[in-house]
Amino acid sequence: MAEKIDTRAVGLDVGLAFIRWLTGAENLHYGLWTGLKVTAGNLKTAQEAYTARLFGYLPPGRLRILDIGGGAGETARKLLDLGHEVEIVVPSAFLAARCRANAPGATVHECTFEAFSGQGLYDLCLFSESFQYIPMAESLPKCAALLAPGGQVVIADCFRTEAYKGRRAHGPQAGGGHGLAAFRKALEGSAFRVAAEEDITAEVAPSIDLEQQFFNVIGHGVTRLSDEIRTRKPAAHWSLTRFIGLFLSKKRRANLMRRLTGNERNAEGFQTFNRYLMLRLERKA
Repeated sequence: MAEKIDTRAVGLDVGLAFIRWLTGAENLHYGLWTGLKVTAGNLKTAQEAYTARLFGYLPPGRLRILDIGGGAGETARKLLDLGHEVEIVVPSAFLAARCRANAPGATVHECTFEAFSGQGLYDLCLFSESFQYIPMAESLPKCAALLAPGGQVVIADCFRTEAYKGRRAHGPQAGGGHGLAAFRKALEGSAFRVAAEEDITAEVAPSIDLEQQFFNVIGHGVTRLSDEIRTRKPAAHWSLTRFIGLFLSKKRRANLMRRLTGNERNAEGFQTFNRYLMLRLERKA
């Protein structure tokens, strides 16, 4: 029996190759666009500004850091360059391989955070756009068990506002994550309190517009080519449409073209339905 194609790994591979070509790095996170024109040429600068802001939340001194959901290892590489000891937890085999390539000085654990069996003790648990993928019943309690005395948690991620009522109500909207109110409640019952917090929603939101502009460029090319084939080679267009239909249903094709040619995912909607927070948590007294 043929193995199922890993479309997620293929998508990550292509996406990382494009980001690497555009910026020279494999960063998977938002950019911080304060004072920058929202263009592809400024993406690298925006992402570097984001990392600098994130690192401002690190406690002083040389740290033993657990980078949870470490992406392609770019953040870990920068942390290693600063002299920290880094371990990465990442469930994707493809991303684990990129972490080993980009941050060879880090220890990579290829598993979910829920399945992670490391004993610690760590000075910092870092969630850079990964907190939303871990059940709150697992994340903070496990961090409490893994941290050394005085250890802290840094979270940089999206949280859904109460304005978000689901995909059926609003259609596809950028962002995501745990509900902000639910997170606040879980935090109250946890071992941690907020030591520092910053709302950077407006500063990262332009990343959504830039992403949509990229898809619109692809959509323009696809639409232009399709129109040309339909006009000049109608039989070939009919055959091509039938062939694509073998792999994508009519609904999926419509959703794809909506993504490529629409503008429903935008910075304004992102700011309505999300709060992007940077937080540093410390143990309660």
